[in-house]
Amino acid sequence: MPLTKRVIPCALTKLSITTLGLGGAALGGLYSGVKRDDAVQTIQNALAAQINYVDTAPYYGFGYSERVIGDVLRDRSSATQPYVLSTKVGRLLKAGAVENPAAYGWPNGLPFTPVFDYSYDAVMRSFEDSLQRLGLAQIDILYMHDIGAFTHGAEHDKHFTAAMTSGYKALDELRRARLIKAFGIGVNEWEVCKAVLDYGQWDVLLLAGRYTLLEQQAADTLFPACKAANTSIVVGGPFNSGILVGGDTWNYGKAPADIINKVEQLKVICQQYQVSLPAAALQFPLAHERVVSVIPGARNSQELAQILEWTQQTIPNEFWQALKQQGLLAEHIPTPHENLYWQA
Repeated sequence: MPLTKRVIPCALTKLSITTLGLGGAALGGLYSGVKRDDAVQTIQNALAAQINYVDTAPYYGFGYSERVIGDVLRDRSSATQPYVLSTKVGRLLKAGAVENPAAYGWPNGLPFTPVFDYSYDAVMRSFEDSLQRLGLAQIDILYMHDIGAFTHGAEHDKHFTAAMTSGYKALDELRRARLIKAFGIGVNEWEVCKAVLDYGQWDVLLLAGRYTLLEQQAADTLFPACKAANTSIVVGGPFNSGILVGGDTWNYGKAPADIINKVEQLKVICQQYQVSLPAAALQFPLAHERVVSVIPGARNSQELAQILEWTQQTIPNEFWQALKQQGLLAEHIPTPHENLYWQA
């Protein structure tokens, strides 16, 4: 069965992307290193499974993720086997290794140091640097990476101002020159996604971890604003940093008691209806009309195969209704009524 596609109605064109994409953070070695052969095979298997959307960033492995993804895509003809590639701007990689790469989450990161810079010149340089690391002549989507208080704390206002004025001009110029097809932001906060809509025309927002089985506040706040702006949503982090696939990490840290309690309640209902919790977590976001793709990460072929299996699991409507009856989902939150990943 072929993967379903949805369209991002960009300012100058349209992008057709599969409802299942491949996130590149895990391939960059997030929290534990990934061997190059494993990363290459994972990407090749994803493409063979008809996944056409791949996301990466300079920050992932300090350039490692971009390098390995570019190496695989370079051998794929974009004319006969089209793909959509996104990467990010906002950090420049300076030569020289950081003192403790594991503290950044990249224990086997390349010998570079990430430096935040959202200025016009930095965005342009970051774009060119990514083309060089990827070894490709085209990037389809550029996301401004990690603006927001979650990342910057007291420095947020300074970086946000630079991004919305100087940096935005660079993105808009690249889009007008058709050097990219679309742009947006890639963040972990719905609040900053909503804020940027007042500062220009954004094609697509990559929101990680904030529209999941555990959190749906974005549906009542961000998503209506995106509909008015004709801006699409890509959902990253559908497993909330791992807690929805059996881990104990939520939002890149140890899960608090209320989150653990909610996960336990979800597990009870999953057992009652013989539903895999990761399958439900993966399938849930696409029920919303604003969401065009969900991009879990996989660090090897085994994890990718498991993800593909979860997308194909049949989940009865009674399961979703039980979540609402138990107060785990609000009544108005849309839930899947069919398999939204695969065409019959």
